Amino acid sequence: MRQSRVSRGAALARLALRIGGRYVARSPRLLFASVERRTELRHDLALRSADEVAEELGSMKGVLMKLGQMASYIYEDMPLTFRAAMSRLQHRAPPMTAALASSVIADELGDVPERVFAQWDPLPFAAASIGQVHRAITRDGRAVAVKVQYPGIARSITSDLRNVGLLRRILSAAFPGLDVRSLVDELGERLQEEVDYVREAESQEMFARYYEGHPVIRVPHVLPELSTARVLTSELVSGASFDELLEWSQEERDLAAETIHRFVFRSLYRLHAFNGDPHPGNYLFHGGGRVTFLDFGLTKQFTDEDLAPLIDAVRFLVFEKDFEAFRAALERAGFLRAGAPVPTEVVVDRFGQFYGTVLQDAPMTITPAYASAIVRRFFDARGPLAPYSDVPRAYVIMQRINLGLYAVLGMLNATANWRRIAEEIWPFRNGPPSTPIGEAEARWEAGSLSKQTQKVVKN
Repeated sequence: MRQSRVSRGAALARLALRIGGRYVARSPRLLFASVERRTELRHDLALRSADEVAEELGSMKGVLMKLGQMASYIYEDMPLTFRAAMSRLQHRAPPMTAALASSVIADELGDVPERVFAQWDPLPFAAASIGQVHRAITRDGRAVAVKVQYPGIARSITSDLRNVGLLRRILSAAFPGLDVRSLVDELGERLQEEVDYVREAESQEMFARYYEGHPVIRVPHVLPELSTARVLTSELVSGASFDELLEWSQEERDLAAETIHRFVFRSLYRLHAFNGDPHPGNYLFHGGGRVTFLDFGLTKQFTDEDLAPLIDAVRFLVFEKDFEAFRAALERAGFLRAGAPVPTEVVVDRFGQFYGTVLQDAPMTITPAYASAIVRRFFDARGPLAPYSDVPRAYVIMQRINLGLYAVLGMLNATANWRRIAEEIWPFRNGPPSTPIGEAEARWEAGSLSKQTQKVVKN
C-alpha cells in the first residue's frame, strides 16, 4: 500500500493525466460520430475512467477510498457509470495479501492466526478503507469476524491530507457540483480517529449492550481478549447484503428502512451516540425488518447540552410553528450566525427542508430524487444563507449521518409515517407505538427498564 505523500500524490497525478489524455485522444471520434455512436463512446469512456478511479482509490485505501465510498451512495446526481464503479468500494476493495494479514495478527495477538484460532480463513470476506475482515473459529468454538487493520494506514491518511489540493481537483472532475472540500476535510479528521480499534471496540460494545435483546436491531458483541489497537474480533453474523435487499419486496425494504431510521434516531436521542458511517456496506438484513449494524469506528457521543438546541428546533418548527424560536435555536446551536441579515422565512425554507420527513403526519416515500435534493441543499455554497451558515464542529458527524440516512432510505424508496415513528423516540413526545415494530420495541424498552430497576434494587 502506498504510504508516502510523494508516491500517493504522484499516483493521483498520473490518474488525472491518463483520464484527461483518454478524452483528448477520443475527441475526433466523438466529433464525427453519429448521435447514437457518440453516446456509446462517451458511455464507454466514462465507464473506463470510473473503473480506473475506483481501482486506484481502492488500492490506496484511507481518505481516498473513503471519499469514493461516501460519494457512491449520497450523491445521486453523480453519473451512473461513476456511481456503479464507486459502489464496489463499499465492500469489495482490493485486499492485502494473506501473508501480510497473518503478520498483523502475529504482531498484535502473539502468534500466527492458524494457532491463535481453531480455524482461520486466509481469504477476507470484506475489505474496506481501514482494514479487512476474515472469518475464524475461536478455540472455544465461537464463529467470529476478525477485522485486521492495513499496516501503515495512519501514515497513509496523513499523506492524503497533505495532498488535498490535487485530490479535490480530481474528485471535482469526477463528481461535478459536489463540494469536495467539505467532504475531504471532514473525512480526513474523522479517519484519524477510526484507526484506533480499541476506541472502536468500546463504541461497538456500548451499542451492543444497549440494543441487547432488541426485536429488530442487532449489534455484534466484541471479544476483548482477541482485540487490540489493530485487530478487532467480534461475533460473526451472516445476512443479506444491501444489494440483495434491493431485490426483495417493497414491504421488506420498507421494514428494513424503518429499522435503520429507528436505529439512527434512538441512538441519538436515547443513547446520545451516533454511529457515524451509515453506508450500505455496514448493514446485514434478515427479513421482517431485522437488521445487523456493523462498523463503529466513527462514533460520536453527545451531551444533553449538545442535543438541547436540536430538540428545541424540532419542537418549534414541527409542533409549535414558532419560526422565530426555530431560528433562535439554530443560532444557539451555531448553524446560523446570530443577527444574519436574512428574513426568517428564508431561514425556514433553507433549514426546514432537512425536517421534510416529519413536517406532515402522513405516510411519505423517500425517493432518490428527494435524497439528492437534500444533499444538493446541504452543499449549496451559492444560496442567500451560505455566508451566514455553518456546520458546528459538534454536529459535523450528525450532518453526515443525516445525508447518509436519506441516501440509504432513498435507494430503498422507503415509505412510512416518519413523523409518527419520530414521535415515539423524541424525548419531549414519547408517543405511543405507531407500527408493529414500534410495539415490539416498546415491549423491549419496558423489559430493559424493568431489568435496570431490579439491578438497582439488588445493589
